Amino acid sequence: MRSVFIRRFLFIAGAFAFSCLPSLAQTDVGLSLYGAFSGTTNGNGTTQSPANAAGGLIEVRHLRNPIVGFEATYSYNRANQTYSSPCSGTECTSVIPQSVSADAHEITADWVPHVKVGSFRPFGVLGVGALFDVPQGGTDTRTVTKAVYVYGAGLDWGLLPHLGVRFQYRGNLYKAPDLSQLYTSTNSFTHTAEPMLGVYLRL
Repeated sequence: MRSVFIRRFLFIAGAFAFSCLPSLAQTDVGLSLYGAFSGTTNGNGTTQSPANAAGGLIEVRHLRNPIVGFEATYSYNRANQTYSSPCSGTECTSVIPQSVSADAHEITADWVPHVKVGSFRPFGVLGVGALFDVPQGGTDTRTVTKAVYVYGAGLDWGLLPHLGVRFQYRGNLYKAPDLSQLYTSTNSFTHTAEPMLGVYLRL
């Protein structure tokens, strides 16, 4: 009984001491450029084809220890969409495809587990946020807000005491934005892959 109590006490004390290690704490601001590559979705008689685009990401990240790490992000990229009907034949009404020019704004809050090994810090990303798709001009369009689920991984490489390079991949999972009022929503989940390259400044 006493040995069980001692083991539990040592485990709790060790976990507490580990969470308070100041040498691992880091707060930084990162800026990355990325490519946004999204897949086509189909549903309810509608095919939605997004265009690939380039974008930028701003991160404010605080890392306390390998388990306690979090960040807030804002990203922007073009999110042009083309809507069309896949059906054909006499039983289908012919609808002209509609192209919608749009901007995508995304904000997220993410958990960032990580490990520091010398000048390198591999990390993971898991979070949730909101995606705002805003049409730019045109008629028969609407602004759409969707929940977005984020996952990813990357590597920080510290080149100087307060400056480093950040390589990462982020994946976004969300409902395809139904920006067109002429087509029924596909009501399908889609995925955007975002390979990134950036820099970070340690505060």
